[in-house]
Amino acid sequence: MLPAITLSQLPHRDWNESVKVGFIGLGNVGAKLAGSVLRNGFDLTVRDLDSSRTDEFSQLGANVAQSPRELAESCDIIITCLPSPAICASVMEDENGVLDGFSGGKVWIEMSTTDQQEVLRLAEKVHAAGGFAADCPVSGGCHRAATGNIAILAGCDRDVFERILPLLKAMGRQVLHAGQLGSASILKVVTNYLATANLVSICEALITTKASGLDLATAYEAIKISSGNSFVHETESQVILNGSRDINFTMDLVLKDISLFQEIAERHDIPLELSPLLINIFRDAKSRYGSREWSPNVIRRLEDATGIDIQAPGFPAEMVDDEPEAPGEEVIATRN
Repeated sequence: MLPAITLSQLPHRDWNESVKVGFIGLGNVGAKLAGSVLRNGFDLTVRDLDSSRTDEFSQLGANVAQSPRELAESCDIIITCLPSPAICASVMEDENGVLDGFSGGKVWIEMSTTDQQEVLRLAEKVHAAGGFAADCPVSGGCHRAATGNIAILAGCDRDVFERILPLLKAMGRQVLHAGQLGSASILKVVTNYLATANLVSICEALITTKASGLDLATAYEAIKISSGNSFVHETESQVILNGSRDINFTMDLVLKDISLFQEIAERHDIPLELSPLLINIFRDAKSRYGSREWSPNVIRRLEDATGIDIQAPGFPAEMVDDEPEAPGEEVIATRN
């Protein structure tokens, strides 16, 4: 159990205007979230191993740190958005890592999809340094991260949440305080598990529809207006039917996320049936097509097995959020 903390050490100023934000991890999602931070006028410092990514942000007015420690020393809020718990631990704990530059009053926000136990472990070290921690994973796809219209789940003490809320609203449209530290990481893994189950079922539905001789474009619209519709169908089905399968999310990341979900279930002795099957499906797809293949191309397993090509004209190669950027707002759980 993490110790009770107060905000007495936080800087006494208007964080919405003058807070210095550090962002580590400019990947498919991280770069878009960091772009929203910069676009909304925050003082931003970035760090990534890919210098081409940091150069792009530098040209837009962001500062570039040469190490996680340097970034932590110069910023009030340090955000990590990285591919795996192991990479995040390295960025936080290695020599010249974030913790080496951490001091009283700073806030660490973990925006990766990660393991709750790992968030709590690293947060203990952040608290020992006099800082505060929040896990704030996002959901809604890279196209909505790019426009600041993505959803954010936040796990932290309520007073910490209220202090970081202006920054979260700059990155996302809907922000939910999920509960105490670590709660958001569990919910994020749950939502990614559900999205994966939906993706696999969509693949089976599209193959079966085509085998039955029906038009795929018509089938897409039928599903969209029916009880079978979902966010995954409205997005990933389109890039599947286009043939690009580009949803900016890869096989290895899906496998990581659903494996984390399985670990949570096993920790609580839940005898899941569908989850192990999904893991086996994506392990097979990863071995066939590569760890960095786009995740919707899991449908190739069925295309290869049947000889049926699942494509239709008129669908986009990648998803673009056509909703204008809107100010973020807190979502209140009214049924508590």
